[in-house]
Amino acid sequence: MTQLDCSVTSCLYNQDHYCAKEDITVGGSNAKKASDTCCESFKERSGAPSNSTGYATSTVNIDCEAKDCVHNRGCKCCADSVGIGGGADACQCQDTECGDFCCK
Repeated sequence: MTQLDCSVTSCLYNQDHYCAKEDITVGGSNAKKASDTCCESFKERSGAPSNSTGYATSTVNIDCEAKDCVHNRGCKCCADSVGIGGGADACQCQDTECGDFCCK
């Protein structure tokens, strides 16, 4: 599992920079830079209580569609740690990105 630090505070699953999903998917099959990626598991917070999503942990399994990332091995992220960015202004998954994407 990968250590995750998520700054997307507008995401329903974000609890104090941890994720309440056991696994996430990073999209961007043709990505050449971090801004070409996104967290496809993003779901905009809509006033629902944050405890309705489950228990947040600092580690998650990451499925990775960014085939040219050095951390992608068999569509799984093998980085020790990953930062997902997008902040409080993200309204959809395209507003997020994998900050640790590194093109081969």
